[in-house]
Amino acid sequence: MAKLSNETLTMTFELLRQLAEAIELASATEWIFFERYGETPRTIGELEELQNARERLNQSYSRLNTLLLRVLEAQPIAANAMLDLWAKAIDNGQANLEAANASIQEIKRGWNLS
Repeated sequence: MAKLSNETLTMTFELLRQLAEAIELASATEWIFFERYGETPRTIGELEELQNARERLNQSYSRLNTLLLRVLEAQPIAANAMLDLWAKAIDNGQANLEAANASIQEIKRGWNLS
């Protein structure tokens, strides 16, 4: 059976939770930034950066969730290629999470957003 360990599931769900929180933070930061400063030549770069961060996080969340479902549905065992894709999705998700959080925090600091 394609039974995943509790540790593996917990790690995956934790990453999905972190991605969800980062999506929410990117969206809220983008909205606050836009409301406070508007869309001007001076702010357009940051607004685009926040939107791009959110989109990358969305893609990571969606890909990881979809691959998790495929692995769980795989019977009697998940193919190695599928498990490799899932491992890459985890690595990409973690990398996108770190990059997006760094971008969001940099923009918040640079523009004194709380």
